[in-house]
Amino acid sequence: MLFKIAILVLFILIILSLVFGAFFLKADDEKKTRLAIALTIRVFLSLLLFILLFVGYFTGQLVPHNL
Repeated sequence: MLFKIAILVLFILIILSLVFGAFFLKADDEKKTRLAIALTIRVFLSLLLFILLFVGYFTGQLVPHNL
């Protein structure tokens, strides 16, 4: 259960980073450094989520449904 909560928290942080990136894109005229940082954080969190999903699948903590 703790594994699924970690995945959910990462997903929420990715969405939050996306919102901040959109805000910085709209708000900043000259400097794009905050936008680049928000994009870097989002890419890092997405990569971490992807790795966490793989680890969960291969350790048996996440199992696909039979549809």
